[in-house]
Amino acid sequence: MAKDGKAYLSSLRDNRTIYIDGRKITDVTIDSNFRGAIASAARLYDYQAAPENLEQMTFVSPTSGERVNLAWQLPKTFGDLVRRRHAIERWSALSCGMIGRSPDHVASTLAGLRMGLAAFQDYDPARAAALESYFQYARDNDLFLSYVIINPQSDKAKSAGGQPDPHLVASVVDEDSEGITIRGAKMLATSGIMANELLVSGFQALQAGDEAYAFTAVVPLGTKGLSLMSRRSYEQSATSMFDYPLSSRFDENDAVVYFDDVKISWDRVFVFKDLKMAQAQWHDTRAHVFQNYQCIVRLMVKLRFLLGLARKIAETNNIINYPQVRETLGLLAAKVSNIEALVIAMELKGESFHEFYVPDRSMLCTAQVTAQTTYPEVVEAIRSLSGGGMIMVPSSYADFATPETNVMIHKTQRSPVATSEQRVKLMKLAWDAVGSEFGSRHLQYEMFYSGAPFVTRGNSFRFFDWDGVKRPVDQFMGSYGLPDGHVNLPDAAE
Repeated sequence: MAKDGKAYLSSLRDNRTIYIDGRKITDVTIDSNFRGAIASAARLYDYQAAPENLEQMTFVSPTSGERVNLAWQLPKTFGDLVRRRHAIERWSALSCGMIGRSPDHVASTLAGLRMGLAAFQDYDPARAAALESYFQYARDNDLFLSYVIINPQSDKAKSAGGQPDPHLVASVVDEDSEGITIRGAKMLATSGIMANELLVSGFQALQAGDEAYAFTAVVPLGTKGLSLMSRRSYEQSATSMFDYPLSSRFDENDAVVYFDDVKISWDRVFVFKDLKMAQAQWHDTRAHVFQNYQCIVRLMVKLRFLLGLARKIAETNNIINYPQVRETLGLLAAKVSNIEALVIAMELKGESFHEFYVPDRSMLCTAQVTAQTTYPEVVEAIRSLSGGGMIMVPSSYADFATPETNVMIHKTQRSPVATSEQRVKLMKLAWDAVGSEFGSRHLQYEMFYSGAPFVTRGNSFRFFDWDGVKRPVDQFMGSYGLPDGHVNLPDAAE
């Protein structure tokens, strides 16, 4: 048996501290702000536990003997990697790619860290042992983890330790034989409200003197002193599934996390007050590659969905045969296919990393840079193809049940290929995907979850094989020289 939705829902009733709209939530699984998204997460587990999906979605843990999600597998061959990717695709498809921090994301992060265990052993054998032990625990319990690796925005010209409040950013304020104590805040905790545990770390560069901020640890959501302050719930504002088909089910939420002297035991601490290892944990392992590989696979599924939405809008508006519309859709198809091609390229060009097989990191960086511009272009195209159709829809499904408005709907919501109900349904889906608060948040998310463009492009520069492309230039330049008999005079500076 694999973990199912019932077990997942039960695991969230752990006395966690969640605040929204000025009140503390007693049970996130039934609260109207979160229950739709949490039910969608539960369906992921029900899907993997279904007998017909077990082989496609799970494998047998080598330590527990139980079946767990393939996200926890450490691939050793190309075939392992592709099988694992297919499982990510299937889970992503259940939410149209709209749950960005599904359980397989941070599982991928931990898998990447574990594959780089040697880097931790060189750093500190005790921290390496903690990582290995925790990875087995998380895998065997098929945990849903989220993470917080970004600092609260304050004075961005100053480091974490240079802020007016030294406890603005989560830092280590105490340590003893049992563990460390954390005080301060982190963000964005996407899907944190839906998760079992939280990985706390940092991705931003730290300076000498910032050692207290250079740590990586894991903490259960129900831990004393740990609080999450949720942003506005788009699910709460979704009046019905018909009117908001995405917001009502897939609003994974984001939250600020505050640590009020939270105690974390040493067996859950992987990096401790080490500036160098705080950065090396991402790139000397394959954590950065594996976590973002999962992101690109999910985005691939999401872009396919949006491309299908764009095509249906063009058909419904009967503009599909306009040359300019075909040109637009053709360009979108090429850009979406480019993301898929990069996923395949990452796998085919993959590398052996210790005894594991991992995606090519240069191809991953290419995909990240490309994705940050592709998603806004797809959103803009859907807006253009829809025109005013996304705006001028009935106020809600209730208008279909009122005779007076029902007549107007059938007179004004027309299409040669769809009924009035089908047209309204499509346009409401389009609005929720790109125009609602939910849709706007997704645009912002896809543009920045990998980091600011200068970060992703910097990584592309950092990991590209520049020697490989310069070599043929040098070789070609070496094949010719000055004409025979020409004297090479020294430069004036010489």
